[in-house]
Parts: sequence; structure tokens; C-alpha cells
Amino acid sequence: MRKQILVVSIFCLTLTTSLYAQDFGAGGQDQQFQGFDLQGFNDDGGKAWDVKGDSADVQGGGQIKLNNVNANSYDEAGQRQVNVTAETGYINQASGNMRLEKDVIITSEKGTQLLTESLDWSRDEDLVLTEDEVFITDDGLAVTGSGMQARPGLNNAEIKKDVRVTVDPKVHGSDAEKVTITSDGPMTIDQGKGVAVFVDNVVAVQEGRILKADRMEVYFDQEMQTVKELICIGNVELTQGENQTYAEKAIYNAIEQRLVLSGSPKLIMVTEGEGAITSTGN
Repeated sequence: MRKQILVVSIFCLTLTTSLYAQDFGAGGQDQQFQGFDLQGFNDDGGKAWDVKGDSADVQGGGQIKLNNVNANSYDEAGQRQVNVTAETGYINQASGNMRLEKDVIITSEKGTQLLTESLDWSRDEDLVLTEDEVFITDDGLAVTGSGMQARPGLNNAEIKKDVRVTVDPKVHGSDAEKVTITSDGPMTIDQGKGVAVFVDNVVAVQEGRILKADRMEVYFDQEMQTVKELICIGNVELTQGENQTYAEKAIYNAIEQRLVLSGSPKLIMVTEGEGAITSTGN
């Protein structure tokens, strides 16, 4: 765990004062400041994060309330990884943890953006958590749901329930059709590995095809722009027009538009024509 040294700069009118964070609230009296800049450093002296606000209200119990929060975290090279903004923020001076409320927006260095109404940010665990609805957008990727746990860079996230993911390759000039996947949740996504795992009442829809399963693993290309493969496990059902196929497992190659069924499939069929799915079973 990195040791973080808090250095606080308070700018009030023309007076500038540098203080350590633990000096705030001396005597148990609330203090208010205009212009707030809180910085944290790692063991090597490099800046690990900073938090700014239009005003700060240093309250009893070691809590600082900020208005119009603008926070950043940095990697070891000093490059910004994440920007966080919110209407209101609360910082615990002892732990450095922060709670953000109202119009919370997280933007990663890759451009991934998360919007929600409240967020708890644990700096020691490097986690952001919320029980509210979340909306995550990337280039051609949209994720909605309720409740979330994620790393601040949003590369790894878990959406707890009521999940909906839409992947639109046409944003990048691809001819592939848009895919929409819903599930009761939870859903986990790992952008580094290019995989998302959905559980409980999973439904994937693409160009008139409906694929259902208890569990679905979705594999993306390196840029998370196109779905390459879906692995479906448990009570698999494929519907295309009036045709239906059932199995215990299905592997769908989205590039070749080829579906392989296994686990006592009840029906195997080949649909003729452009955009057909060829199905095989064992």
C-alpha cells in the first residue's frame, strides 16, 4: 500500500496558506474556504492524485465538504489516469476516502466515461462503488445498470443488476450489426482481456436473432469495438424468425456467423439465404 502524504493549499481571497490536512478543524470549529486544492503523493514523491473545489467546508469529525469537485489520479510516470467531477464531495481526512454526490462523471485516459448520481471512492483499495444507476460509454459501447464496483480507470467493472450492453461496430465503419445484451446480473467486464461475463436470464439480440442462456461470455476484439465470439451455457435457446433451437451450450462465432450447439440439442437447422447462421451439434 502506497504511503500518501497530504498537502493542502487553501486560497482565500489574496491570502495563500499551506497546511497539512490533519491541521483542519482544530478546536472543533467548522471552517470555510474559497478555492481548495488537496494533493496526495506516493513514496517516490510523485503526485498520486489531486482534488480541487470551488469551496471547502471543514466540518467536525475530520470531514471536508467540497463544492464543484474536480479530481484526478496519476500513474507512476505522472500521467493522468482518471478525471472525476461532481457537484458535491466529502473527504475523510483520516482515510482519504471520498464520497461524491450529484452529477458524478468519471472519465478515463482512454475516453471511457461513467455517469451516476453518487459514488464512494476508496483510495487504499483503489475502488469506486455505487448503488445507483450507472451509464458507461466508450467508442461504440454503452453499458447501463444498477449498482457498480470498478477500478477508477473503468477497465475492470462489475454491474450488479438490470444490465444492458450495446455494441455498435458501425461507429467504426464495420459492416457488422449492432448487438444488444441484457441480463438480470451481475455482469463483469475486463477491458484488458476483452471479455464480459453475463449471468441470470441473459438475452443477446442481433439483426433479428435472439440468443438466450443462463450464462454468456462475450469476447471482443482488442479495441472492444466488435463482438468476436459468444459462449452460452445453460438453457440455451436460439430464435430466428419462426425457427428455434435448444441446447445446453452454444458457441457463436460472430465473424463467421456460425453457431455450434452441444449438450443434447433438441433441434439443429441451417437457415438458407444471406446472413444465414449455420448450426452444428454434438
